[in-house]
Amino acid sequence: MTTALISRTVARPVRTSIRRLRVVRFEPDPSRGSPQNSSWMNTPTDAVTDQHEDVALLERVAEVSDGMRQEISKRIVGQHEVVDELLTALLANGHALLVGVPGLAKTLLVQTLAQALDLAFSRIQFTPDLMPTDITGTEVIEEDRTTGRRIFRFVRGPIFANVVLADEINRTPPKTQAALLEAMQERAVTAAGQTYTLEPPFFVLATQNPIEQEGTYPLPEAQLDRFMLELPIHYPTREEEEEVAMLTTGESNVTVSPIVSAAELIRLQGLVRRIPAPPSLVRFAVRLARSTRPGPEAAGVTGKYVSWGAGPRASQFLVLGAKAKAASRGAAIPSIEDVRSVAPAVLAHRLVLNFEAEADGRTTRDIITELLKESQGWT
Repeated sequence: MTTALISRTVARPVRTSIRRLRVVRFEPDPSRGSPQNSSWMNTPTDAVTDQHEDVALLERVAEVSDGMRQEISKRIVGQHEVVDELLTALLANGHALLVGVPGLAKTLLVQTLAQALDLAFSRIQFTPDLMPTDITGTEVIEEDRTTGRRIFRFVRGPIFANVVLADEINRTPPKTQAALLEAMQERAVTAAGQTYTLEPPFFVLATQNPIEQEGTYPLPEAQLDRFMLELPIHYPTREEEEEVAMLTTGESNVTVSPIVSAAELIRLQGLVRRIPAPPSLVRFAVRLARSTRPGPEAAGVTGKYVSWGAGPRASQFLVLGAKAKAASRGAAIPSIEDVRSVAPAVLAHRLVLNFEAEADGRTTRDIITELLKESQGWT
């Protein structure tokens, strides 16, 4: 989305819809020379074409988001907020960590999402004896039947997929957890001195059980920071649980239809990146992230309960998440409310609380709730 395309919308409320966008047409300027003798007119024509394509893509983002919600709802009852946050991560090309007790359909949710995306799906069940090569792949010796020579061939592991489900990621040792770091950050795998690029789009959607701590290895902060969002999955309501019991004990076999291809999803992710963020929104996102760090810019609750705050990745993901939120509903410009909406999922796993917070029974999301209340008075 170019600046010219939205030049008439920046000063208006940020709920601008795609129907109110104006495409700016360019008229020839005689002072710039004859059109026959120069190529300057090509740029305006291309700009108008690109703007029309972006408007169409913005409409398509909203259609895809609605379609994804409908397809996922065929198998997943409730959990609407989690589904919306997952769509935000996908549109922003970020990874997500799903945290919830057993039996809340975390794995089924990720599998259904992959089917609705028509992408290559891979599941890795993390166990204490899992090795890094079980994830990235390993080299095997092959004999050439023609020459009799033996050569090494790299056999790709399950990480080479579009959607990778890292099931119960905290059940494997740090050495194996670290095998995901390069893939999550660089979208590449290095083996035997050679780097293999992962085919886009690439997402790691990990699950974690928060109540069983025996035989688990908590994720280090460096790896938690690679996840754009942390999404808690809660128990369903009574009505939702009754619906789950009805649907899963019958004979019905639900079919999930693909909504978007890999190539189109990449184009939609590119559009999200091109959506402009107003300077005021960027300032708010950066101030919110910096207020979680103990120091002169810390919020009041931070100084009392927080040992370490969110790093610069939090500022980036707050802005990018707000863009994805806006695009999913067909809005051309993100709002500060979009930043507030995505803030708990972006910040929760990036805060390290002190002993006083533990003694008072405060969680990271409690702290973020107070931060967002305090931010209401920011100018």
